[in-house]
Amino acid sequence: MAVAVARLEQYLAAEAKVLGSQSYEMGDRKLTRADLKEIREGLVYWQRHVDRLNPNPPPARAVGRVRGGSYRMR
Repeated sequence: MAVAVARLEQYLAAEAKVLGSQSYEMGDRKLTRADLKEIREGLVYWQRHVDRLNPNPPPARAVGRVRGGSYRMR
């Protein structure tokens, strides 16, 4: 779990740097003209991985519009 959380934090930091400019560092590598799409795919992957490893997942929450008096659960 610690590795997954650390990796997720690295991807979050990389995304923040890319949003500020088109180059960033991850470990000892310097990357330029980064592909934000690939970083966001990595974020989704690692967030889902952390969620699977979490023994106490967050409760489902209601999202969307009310239709016929009911909510869709996610």
